[in-house]
Amino acid sequence: MKKRLSKGFTIIELLVVISIIALLVGILLPAIGKARDSARVNVSKNNLRQVGTALKTYASDWSDRQITYCRDNLGQYNGNPQDYNNALYPGGGPGMDKHPIIIAGWAWKDGVYGGPWGYWPQYNNSVMFQALNFPDTPGAGAAAAGFGWFLFGLQAKPMSDYFNGKWIDPVFFAPKDTVIIEKSAPCFDVPGEIVVEPPECNPSWGSYCLSPAALFAPQVFSTEGPGNPPWPQRAPWNMPTGYRVPSYGQARYSSLKTNVLEHHWLQNAKLACNPVFSGSECEPFYFNHSFQSMPVTLFFDGSIRLMGVLEAMSSDRRVTQQTSTPTQEGHGLWDRETSFGADGYLTLDGYDFAKTSFHILTIDGAKGRDTIGAE
Repeated sequence: MKKRLSKGFTIIELLVVISIIALLVGILLPAIGKARDSARVNVSKNNLRQVGTALKTYASDWSDRQITYCRDNLGQYNGNPQDYNNALYPGGGPGMDKHPIIIAGWAWKDGVYGGPWGYWPQYNNSVMFQALNFPDTPGAGAAAAGFGWFLFGLQAKPMSDYFNGKWIDPVFFAPKDTVIIEKSAPCFDVPGEIVVEPPECNPSWGSYCLSPAALFAPQVFSTEGPGNPPWPQRAPWNMPTGYRVPSYGQARYSSLKTNVLEHHWLQNAKLACNPVFSGSECEPFYFNHSFQSMPVTLFFDGSIRLMGVLEAMSSDRRVTQQTSTPTQEGHGLWDRETSFGADGYLTLDGYDFAKTSFHILTIDGAKGRDTIGAE
């Protein structure tokens, strides 16, 4: 009897199989990418959940106060801690009796601990003691506009002790913030609190920023009602209590006021680096630089969700319409009368036509709101 030989696949059959495999890959790859993206967002939400717990624990230890790195009455001394020292301690005195320094942590260099590392209240460090530097902040200079400890306030030692006691810790970094993580990831495993003089690693600010508007007295951003002074009369350095940080209990709209969010444009980002920013290092776009941006956000009530720029812009327009009269345009949800001007917080450096300064310049600060709710 003849043996029946088995047939191999024909070219047509192979092409059909390859086509099916290609089709399945085409279907599965977007789903896998979407699942990976969702996982990264969830990690960022978990980070902010830990941040919210730490902030509330700090507040419970300090009479419901938010974290601050300057004296409440710094406004009486030009907003400059060195002026504070010169006025209250002429001729010098013990360092800790003066305006407190901003301690980053105990320095780690060449495999051993050194002394404490941080920012001393000297004139050249005055910009570090502002929660937010305005274009006309005394002694800051235009180059420092938009900078402030709202960017690193979670990482300095008074706050980082409520985490793992380190300036650089994974909890401070959103997984999608790859530009910043690339600089700082080598620091994660270094045992020191703050690494100085790399090459071990390159410590930087984290991904999450506090709301600077909520870190000044609410009157600084109060534009409503008769008798409210114009800028710069209501700037914090021109108000005796302008630097007094509000308590959590002062938040009138705790579910609508942002507390902490991702500072960079991470959701739906089109470019990693912003070409407008000068310098050799990559600087990402900010969260308010695109209408497609949706930063993971922690609100004052402890809730966490994606807060879209379009939502903020829509809420701002609706409140403007609601507060308008036949003779006067109403106010929105963020202050257009500060020295940042009507364009707000560095929006001219943005990617598209987004124009919002929610979280940064919220009217009434901690007492205000950044949204009237998602539509």
